[in-house]
Amino acid sequence: MGFARTCSVTLLGVDGVVVEVQADLEPGVAAFTLVGLPDKSLIESRDRVRAAVVNSGAEWPQKKLTVGLSPASVPKSGSGFDMAVACAVLGAAERIDPKVLADLVMIGELGLDGRARPVRGILPGVLAAADAGYDHVVVPESAAAEAALVPGMSVLGVRSLRQLIAVLTGEPVPDEPPETSGRADPLLAGLCVPGAGFGTGVVAGAEGAHRPDLGDVAGQHAARTALEVAAAGGHHAFLHGPPGAGKTMLAERLPGILPPLTRAQALEVTAVHSVAGILPPGRPLLETPPYCAPHHSATMQSLVGGGNGLPRPGAVSLAHRGVLFMDEAPEFDPRALDALRQPLESGHVVIARAAGVVRLPAKFLMLLAANPCPCGRHGLVGDSCDCPSAMVRRYQARLSGPLLDRVDLKVRVEPVSRAELRATGAPGESTKVVADRVREARERALKRYEGTPWYSNGEVPGHELRTRWPAVHGALDVVERDLERGLLSARGLDRVLRVAWTVADLAGHDRPDNSDMASALQLRTGVSRGVPLAGGGGR
Repeated sequence: MGFARTCSVTLLGVDGVVVEVQADLEPGVAAFTLVGLPDKSLIESRDRVRAAVVNSGAEWPQKKLTVGLSPASVPKSGSGFDMAVACAVLGAAERIDPKVLADLVMIGELGLDGRARPVRGILPGVLAAADAGYDHVVVPESAAAEAALVPGMSVLGVRSLRQLIAVLTGEPVPDEPPETSGRADPLLAGLCVPGAGFGTGVVAGAEGAHRPDLGDVAGQHAARTALEVAAAGGHHAFLHGPPGAGKTMLAERLPGILPPLTRAQALEVTAVHSVAGILPPGRPLLETPPYCAPHHSATMQSLVGGGNGLPRPGAVSLAHRGVLFMDEAPEFDPRALDALRQPLESGHVVIARAAGVVRLPAKFLMLLAANPCPCGRHGLVGDSCDCPSAMVRRYQARLSGPLLDRVDLKVRVEPVSRAELRATGAPGESTKVVADRVREARERALKRYEGTPWYSNGEVPGHELRTRWPAVHGALDVVERDLERGLLSARGLDRVLRVAWTVADLAGHDRPDNSDMASALQLRTGVSRGVPLAGGGGR
């Protein structure tokens, strides 16, 4: 009788759980039993592992074999257990010393020829192993850079099971061709562009492609200001206007003015994209904010997360610490839009399924864009809209009041004039200039909120702003009058106050004054208050 054990990791959402893989050999009819709540892909590992072991030059034990995955009550999924199962079996057969395997964590899939292939969730898996006290992890060579992001972890990258056996037994390590297959999940690869837009980011993701810059935008002073305020304070925004006015063009340039991710934030974002299987090749760490722009036909599950078995990250999680752009927002399923209300408030989404409950991060900056009516010409000079008034109301009502109440900035994007398009003077401010101003405003906020759990104005509860960091005396009078007249909700008043602090940070004021509050109220309601909007240089 032989027994050996090693460890691997299963994922519950974006969190890893260390699983002990135990192999037991007993005399009897040759059989392979796998227990411990495995899913379909894990059950199929029996055939993959057997073929990989044989094709790697090792002998498959002809005895009764039982492989157990502990804790048995946790659902296990995916093909990342293959290397651990193969080594545990070889340890029980005494091909490998079982003592060598006991303190190792192995994550990786095996091909039938024994090649080691990467799987989704390497980074969160290694993070879970480090939290559990393990120091050594074995992964496919193509995923070694991702695993090495975890500090203090010793990473061994192998190209095949044959190489791994040689390393564990002290034999000469054979040379193997490198793994060349791509890692991106074809179902999700087009949904999100990791790190698009910040300084050197590229929306198309192609080398040498045009880099979006705010200097390309003609006119649109109010919309540019709204983007700057949104980036500086982490505020959600709504751009509405006719087709061709530049709403999508502006949205693609928003990630470029966001500050770069901190090390902790970069690990969070990379973990989510690793679980989704869309990490770009050669970029194990995402250091710039992601940009996610789902099509308006997207289902609720693709937006908030879902799928068979345990849920996988949706668009709101793929946009974590970045931008979620909802173009043609009224064309989305109203139920899918209203599902965004909870993550907008909490910064995470909790999904319950029969297979379990997972909590996925979803702290994103939402940018909505919409036409005024189905034909897009409602409200233009000349009244060229052919839509009946009832149709216009129904179209605009597809964005519910509770959802719009969670949006801090509402800006009308007017058509660009011929003079603005043909202007030959200095272009509008570039992305770099605006990004520098945004960074300075963020630094002001960080200094003010030092020692608190908040990092930007958009995160601070209104009660805290009113009591700990009050505005200039009398600055709130105009906002409170709108509250009494029913033009603002209590949530709306708090959000106006948050925006006012961002406007003050951009202007270099110690506290929001009357002009900052008026600008914030104008940005919140979309109604002109007769004051110039701060920031955002135009042409």
